[in-house]
Formats: sequence, structure tokens, C-alpha cells
Amino acid sequence: MSTTEAPQTLERPDPRRRERSSVVEGEITATVRLVRLLITGLILAAVVAGIVRGFTTPASGRAAILDGLYVTEASLAAILILLGSLVEGFGFGLSLGTQWPYTRNILVLLIEGDPEAAHRIVATLVGIIAVALVVLAPGSATISGLVLIVLTALLGIGTLHVLAGRLPSVVHGVHGLLAYGVFLCYLSVLLISGVHFWSFLGSTVPLHALLLTIFLGGMTTGQRGFGKAIGAFDWPRSSPQAVMIIHLLSALAVVATLASLMPHYPVALYIAVGQMCVGFLLFQAVNLRPKSPGILVALHQLVALSIAVAVVAAVH
Repeated sequence: MSTTEAPQTLERPDPRRRERSSVVEGEITATVRLVRLLITGLILAAVVAGIVRGFTTPASGRAAILDGLYVTEASLAAILILLGSLVEGFGFGLSLGTQWPYTRNILVLLIEGDPEAAHRIVATLVGIIAVALVVLAPGSATISGLVLIVLTALLGIGTLHVLAGRLPSVVHGVHGLLAYGVFLCYLSVLLISGVHFWSFLGSTVPLHALLLTIFLGGMTTGQRGFGKAIGAFDWPRSSPQAVMIIHLLSALAVVATLASLMPHYPVALYIAVGQMCVGFLLFQAVNLRPKSPGILVALHQLVALSIAVAVVAAVH
């Protein structure tokens, strides 16, 4: 009597398992849920502010639409930076792994309150508005903004690999620098009539010091990697500590630059001095809770954004 053996099949690895190999899920706490509501409110406020500006501006037609879009775009660019800091602050940097820009369940994660999912969705919205601005008013400012957004987005995948330890920290620093470039581009167009962004950026010295500090802050985050402390030290003994010292010196340079230009930027100077205190508290928080240092990361970015706004407003 003969028997027929069932054909043997080789077990193939589950692609979904491979996709999630770099995932480090964050914890959805009560604080994260509260922050989600706050960010949702800010996004809605940005949209409403743009609509109100469009209806109340002295301009009409296409010019009124542009005014409204600039308000919304500048606001969303700032919110996007804050979202990035919340991703870091609450340990969601690798909550979607190294997949980019989306995952098949990104909308579910968005509803559940994952800040990284919200960060990518808002980034998409910022890009769509940027395209609309180029279509409605093609020119140096709108094209520059769109190019900066594209470059920022492309480096977004790089930041994930920096956190995963596969790329150098300079990628993280450049990503932060470009994100602030997007914000400053639309903010300057919004506040300064007829501005040429690159000329304005080149001639506004305090922004040079600020952007250098932003770049080094991103490098500091990249150097420590995901969920790692910088460590307390008297003298730097590691790369993260050395970059941290350079970052501190650049922050002092911001204060010194603003002080040397008094009385032109008084508000920016006072905020920059306060930023030093926030930075010290953040350093302690990173060492105490390296995976999720908390809301201080967002506060640190909020103060940096405030310095940028104060400098541009003073020029205006």
C-alpha cells in the first residue's frame, strides 16, 4: 500500500513582521491624550485663522485667498515643528519604525493619538498648501517654500535611520534646520511686505546664530540616539557630550548676538535668556528619562519658535 506525502513548503518570512522590525512603540498616556487634544485644537485654529484672514483682509479675490493660505501655512509649519518635539518628548520617534512616509494603519494610529502619525499627516497638509501657493502665486517665495518642504520631507526618512543608529547625526541636524527654514520662509512673507526671503535671511544676523543652534540641537538629539541619555559630565567624554557643549556655546552666541544688537531685538533677547534655563531643565530630563523626557522638549522648541517670531516681527 503506497501513501502520498503532502508536498513540503518552505515557510516564508511574514513581510509585516519585517516591516515592524524597527518599531519601538510609545505609550499612550493621559498626558499624550491631552497633548493630542491641544494639537488638534491648534491645527483647527490655524485653519480657522486662515479663513478669517481671507475674509477680513483688505485684498480681494486671489490676493485674499493667498493671505489666508499664508497664515495657515506659517501656523502649520510651526505646529509641525512642535509635533516633531512631542514625538521625541514622549518616545514615539520609532513608533512607525523606519517606514516612510506612511504605514497601512497610519489613520488608526492617528486616531489613537500617536504623535508621529499626526506629524506625518500634518506634514502632508503643509505640502499640499505649499503646492497650492505655487499654483496661485508662482514666485521666489512660494517656490522656495515648496523646495524647502520637499527637502525636509526627504530627510524625514533620514532622521528615522539616525534614531535607529544607521545614519550620522548631521542628518537629524539638517532636518531641523530645513524645518525652521520652511517656517521662516512663510512667516517672513506673511509679516514683511514684498520680502525676498533669501536676501532677508542673509541680512538678518540673529537668525544665523539661531539657525546654527537649531542645527546643533538636532545633532545633539541624533548623537544620543533613541532612548539614550547624554549623561552628566564635568568634561565631555563622548560624542553626544561634546556636541552638547558646542550646542550650549551656540545658544550663548544667540544671546550675545541679540545683546550686541540692542535695542533692535529686545523681546527676542529676553526670550533667548529664558531659553537657557529651559535648555538646562531639558538636559536634566533627558538624563532622568532618556526614552521620554516629556513636555520640556516641546517647550524648548516653542521658545525657539518664539525667538524666531520675535526677530522677524522686529524687522517688520
